[in-house]
Amino acid sequence: MANPSASDDYFRFFGLNQQFTIDLPALEQAYLAIQKEVHPDRHARGSDTEQRLAMQMATLANTALQTLKNPVQRGLYICQLHGVDAKLETNTAMPAAFLMKQMEWRESLDEQADDLPALEKLMDEVAASKQETLAEIAQAIDSAKNYQHAAELLRGLLFIDKFVIELDDAIVALA
Repeated sequence: MANPSASDDYFRFFGLNQQFTIDLPALEQAYLAIQKEVHPDRHARGSDTEQRLAMQMATLANTALQTLKNPVQRGLYICQLHGVDAKLETNTAMPAAFLMKQMEWRESLDEQADDLPALEKLMDEVAASKQETLAEIAQAIDSAKNYQHAAELLRGLLFIDKFVIELDDAIVALA
């Protein structure tokens, strides 16, 4: 079974390097290996303590997998490991250029709400911006080790993700 002391670091728990750019197939493989070890059927004849520990490990594996699979959650988790709290609830300050871009997207969405090709073009632009932001986050965490900057970028990514949902809803409504 995985080393319980690794439970304070999801990357160590799965035997992965602590970085934003993650090998998702390796993560899935490590998760499946742990789940196989802690499956209730393997511990059905074990003591209550063994069964409880297996259940705790299975729960930890699920939580760790969900955290590391999601880019925003993974980035926030790495920042947290390095003592940086993104303060998502209280810090909504964003760079002026980012806010202007958000306003432009929102205006485009409002003005072109019934123009499917225009909304699809906007979705392409937003998706490209999301990919640029993900690359910047990877650079901030994996190369620069600038977790404060990464936290700012992650807050921006949350805005982008929220807008993508609204835009997707508008596209689905027209399709």
